[in-house]
Formats: sequence, C-alpha cells, structure tokens
Amino acid sequence: MVRVKSRYLLCEVNVSERSRLLLLDDRAVSAAVKAAVSRIHGDYGAALCSIRFSVKYVNAHTGTVFLRFPKRCYRLLWSALPFITSIEACGQKIPCFLNCLHVGGTIRTCQKFLIRYNKQQLHRMLPKCKNKEEEEQIRREILNCSLKGGNQEGFEDGSESEEDEEE
Repeated sequence: MVRVKSRYLLCEVNVSERSRLLLLDDRAVSAAVKAAVSRIHGDYGAALCSIRFSVKYVNAHTGTVFLRFPKRCYRLLWSALPFITSIEACGQKIPCFLNCLHVGGTIRTCQKFLIRYNKQQLHRMLPKCKNKEEEEQIRREILNCSLKGGNQEGFEDGSESEEDEEE
C-alpha cells in the first residue's frame, strides 16, 4: 500500500481580545480555511481542500492550531491563510488572522517546534516581570517545557501510520 504524505501547518490564531479564543473549535477553523481557499483559488482550491484536509488540533486557550494538508498541494492552500480575517464560531464572528509558525512532515516535529517556540516566548516575558513571584513562576514554566512532561496535554500521538490507515 502506498503511503500518502501530508504536511502539517502549525498556526497561531491572533485576536484582539484573548477571551474570544475560547469560542474556537475545529469545525469553525476548518470552515474558515475552506472558505478562504475557495475564495482565493476557486473551484480548484476548493477541490484540493476537500481531499485529506483536516484540523488535527485546536487549543482555544493558546490559539494554537494544527492543520493537515496533502503534501502535493500544501503551498497552494497555505497561500490562502493570510486572507482569513475572521472565524465564525458559536454564532459570533471573531475577527482574527492566522500566523503560520511552522510547516512539518509530522505532528511530532510540529510539537517539538511548538515547545521551542513557547520557551522563546517565556524567555521574552522574563524581563517584563513586575515582581519576584511572576519571575519565579515563569522560570518554573521554562523548566517544565518538554515533550515528555506535563505540556503534551491534548496532543495526539505523532505516528503517521495510524493516521494514514484511517483513510
């Protein structure tokens, strides 16, 4: 059996009000991506988006999204992401944009990049601390960042073979 290769895009949803992120779900993100692709690339893009495209992971607290596209057409679909200006979820329109942080061949590589990215963000927050308690809490979070530790909550197993057997 021939394995169909995919690309995983790690995206960050940027909104003006962080509380609006809690309204996000995978169906809303999927609908927004499909609408943007069909608007930018027409019927051809819509057809490509209907083949093996899926939202693998959405974290409404951090605004992190994993998108899976077929390898042969991920660049075409990736090019439509900047045109997403809002996501409609729970009957409300959330003004936002998607910032693509990383493109990887597996979910695991995206997870590793996300851990490195989060460590960098915590290091950037360290000088902005107002008191010693905040500084100590951020230092603990930096030490806690690892794939084997408690930060993999909500992530799926990164094995490719299980995902390809489903389809």
